[in-house]
Amino acid sequence: MQAVIFENGAARLTERPRPEPGPDEALVRVRLAGVCNTDLELLRGYMGFAGVPGHEFVGEVAAAPGRPELVGRRVVADINLGCGVCPRCRSGDPRHCPDRTTLGIAGKDGAFAEYLTVPTRAIHVVPDTVGDLEAVFAEPLAAALEPGQQLHLTARTKALVLGDGKLGILTACALRHLVPGLVLGGKHAAKLAIAAAQGVTTRQGDTAEALVQGLLQEYGRFDVVIEATGRPQGLETALDLTRPEGTVVLKTTTFAPTSLNMARVVVDEISLVGSRCGDTALALAYLRDGLVDVTPLAEASYPLAAFQAALDHASRPGAMKVIVDMDMDMEKSASGGQRG
Repeated sequence: MQAVIFENGAARLTERPRPEPGPDEALVRVRLAGVCNTDLELLRGYMGFAGVPGHEFVGEVAAAPGRPELVGRRVVADINLGCGVCPRCRSGDPRHCPDRTTLGIAGKDGAFAEYLTVPTRAIHVVPDTVGDLEAVFAEPLAAALEPGQQLHLTARTKALVLGDGKLGILTACALRHLVPGLVLGGKHAAKLAIAAAQGVTTRQGDTAEALVQGLLQEYGRFDVVIEATGRPQGLETALDLTRPEGTVVLKTTTFAPTSLNMARVVVDEISLVGSRCGDTALALAYLRDGLVDVTPLAEASYPLAAFQAALDHASRPGAMKVIVDMDMDMEKSASGGQRG
């Protein structure tokens, strides 16, 4: 089978043997896979990664020795694969298993390949009413919903999502159902319009400084700021907008280090909450019920054979979601893979 390898800061397409599923695994033929900002950070050296990346996917089960009823079903999967026996796993929290692997990120080959194997306990069947293009967003949508599982957000919470990239937009569109007055702040009018079309209040500033000043003048400081800028400087900006005894939720992961004057956190008694992956089943329920429209975030599709072009596209400043379509041929991608 064909698969993409990240190694020494470069991506290459190679032939590899198709993996064989173990007794508690499923072999999944990948249909669509999404290029995530984390993938770009892995290529830059984040976590010292080498291997097959890709953790946002929808596929079809080709074999499942221990769960034959899954064969032929469309599925997505949790990306944190716990050992299954430690106290964390036994309590239902494999995301924080000390011996976990992470699909396409740490210790487990990912979805930028024609096939991958996943433990059947991590698999979620996609509802029939949810299309492939929607299902490929299940993992990032789960991450977007996670702050609502970590914090007691109410309709009265004064909340801001900072950053109008893919994750910021998803977070704002998802959490507005808990916090109708939530605000999404960013620099790009066209991106903010995607969220505004789904009922999100948005505010725009041409620079971070202008955005901060505009938000402070209109709203003052917020109870909760969800930092999703994708920039190392985003945490400092979030602190500028958080009230004393407020909470900053951190979604950004970058290879570049983040500097922080901790005195600001101590003096204002601000809580910092790390927020990573979320509940895939919850994300699928949101997609099934039409609570979030993810399709406007999909900007372009490329076949696996044109993965470098997909990577280049995803690396453009301001790019939205780029999809790798395993069933697309090169002729269809000759025009740049733009979605109509």
